[in-house]
Amino acid sequence: MLIKYKNWTPTIKKNAWIAEGATVVGRTTIGEDSSVWFGTVIRGDVHYITIGDRTSIQDLSMVHVTHHKKEDMSDGHPTIIGDDVTIGHRVMLHGCTIENACLIGMSATILDGAVIGKESIVGASSLVTKNKVFPPRSLIMGSPAKRIRELTDKEVAELYASAKRYVEFKNTYL
Repeated sequence: MLIKYKNWTPTIKKNAWIAEGATVVGRTTIGEDSSVWFGTVIRGDVHYITIGDRTSIQDLSMVHVTHHKKEDMSDGHPTIIGDDVTIGHRVMLHGCTIENACLIGMSATILDGAVIGKESIVGASSLVTKNKVFPPRSLIMGSPAKRIRELTDKEVAELYASAKRYVEFKNTYL
């Protein structure tokens, strides 16, 4: 379901798919070939949300933002999700940035101002605390989450393969 909020209506790009029962609100842009799965809520009401191309937001995930008070929105945090990202089931993203080609494991939580560097993995049920910034190619795990090690080339290749598989799977629903 797409819901207008004030003057903002979600923008859904070419070949993106939103499952029945998912909700997308307000200042939200969903990129080409991306997918939003069953029961997910993406709420761009008090700031904006940008989701890149070939990104999958899986079932029961919640994507929200941090409220801004200044008209130029320089306070608060949008949520920005890059291209080729796989967001696992029941993930909570709040006012954070996920750079390109990341995998966020099931039930992970990433809080306001946090940045997950390009080509990284956040382990299942990890808690990334407020304003924590991780470099590219990180394996991130724990509560609170810590960088465990750098990803191998093989692991990074699998991140892109995962995004491609979800595009192909999404296409079976079109």
